[in-house]
Amino acid sequence: MTTNSCTIWTPRVLSILRIVAGYCLIWHGTSKYFGMPGPAIENLQIFSLMGVAGLIELIAGGLLIIGLFTRGAAFIASGFTAAAYFMGHVATKGMFFFPVMNSGEAAVLFCFIFFYIFVAGPGPWSIDALRSKSN
Repeated sequence: MTTNSCTIWTPRVLSILRIVAGYCLIWHGTSKYFGMPGPAIENLQIFSLMGVAGLIELIAGGLLIIGLFTRGAAFIASGFTAAAYFMGHVATKGMFFFPVMNSGEAAVLFCFIFFYIFVAGPGPWSIDALRSKSN
């Protein structure tokens, strides 16, 4: 690819990254609440730690997929996945600087991907982009 074609595709790939990251996040919530694609958490209480986590995954994931309120959703998702890393991986298995040793690679990557989306914005293929054109 030439430099010019990379420049043209950069915002589009940002939109694709946002959609795929949101898609991956939302499935964590659907599995907690609805048992798809994985097993549901039995007797899940909406205001428990796992219940709130599932709500964040469902809402932030959905907003990121469609690109609505993207920066806010990405900021919340970034903080949420950072907390998931510390509470679910470091606190239980240790090894802060070695996510491969505590199975926290996905949480770390999610955290930084969502933080990048918060900084970079939604990209052109989003409801946010459509809303900004109409103003």
